[in-house]
Amino acid sequence: MGFLKRILGGGGTGSGDPATSPKADPADVDAAERAHELEMARAEQDRLDDLSRRQLRYADYAWQPPKQGGERRADDDEEPSDGG
Repeated sequence: MGFLKRILGGGGTGSGDPATSPKADPADVDAAERAHELEMARAEQDRLDDLSRRQLRYADYAWQPPKQGGERRADDDEEPSDGG
């Protein structure tokens, strides 16, 4: 929201938000970023049900069937015939 306010010219610089303050300490910015990420993670947990969370957690371990096709063909083992 602060991004839109800065672009559209709304609001002053003294908004009280440490991430948008021009005199913000790096520690304050990091703390605000961590708090935002924690809030986003909680919202994600509330949005997904148990089945969806398990599917996302174990997606890397899911079995994938072998790819079809490839370079090898059925007649690769045979000797080439002399045209007849």
